[in-house]
Amino acid sequence: MIRTKICGVTRVEDGIAAARCGADAVGMVFVEASARCVSIKRATEISRALPPFVTRVALFMNPDSTQVRDVLNRVPIDVIQFHGAETADFCGQFDRPWIKALALSSSDPGTYERYADADAILLDTHAGYSMGGSGQTFDWSDIPMLPRPLILAGGLTPDNVAEACRNANPAAVDVSSGVERRPGVKSDSLIQRFINTVDEVNRDG
Repeated sequence: MIRTKICGVTRVEDGIAAARCGADAVGMVFVEASARCVSIKRATEISRALPPFVTRVALFMNPDSTQVRDVLNRVPIDVIQFHGAETADFCGQFDRPWIKALALSSSDPGTYERYADADAILLDTHAGYSMGGSGQTFDWSDIPMLPRPLILAGGLTPDNVAEACRNANPAAVDVSSGVERRPGVKSDSLIQRFINTVDEVNRDG
């Protein structure tokens, strides 16, 4: 069963729409350089508006531990997602499940093994120096063996997610720009199409 995460949510109404459409997780970005960055106040509003059993994910890129702890102390976050050059020891210190984003094009096989304690490994096009949302894809048939479940990201849209799922067979897919009207503003109809398409793949087996 492929799970779905809608990332880069900046508005309460978009978080609610993602949950209503069937998203398993909603991601919020805590990276100032991102057009999708949210304040702690806004993230708290989004998180508390979500229904039970929708996973709340906080995305960081090269934060210091104080920033991460501040967010975790003030926002009801379930999972942390790291997109920078963070070490496994850094990622694992916060008493939360954690995901490490890595770039397929720049990661040697040893890199994946260094994050074997992660709850999942997310493959994106620019992880390590960008928080994603670029809309760029990569070769879904060229994914190596990973020590942890695969979350597939990078340029996914309602039009290509079925092909991506069938090629990569991920545990989950993560979308941001592919379901937006503009950066940080989601489209209810695109979210619904995206999730419906993943559901169709799941039904087809």
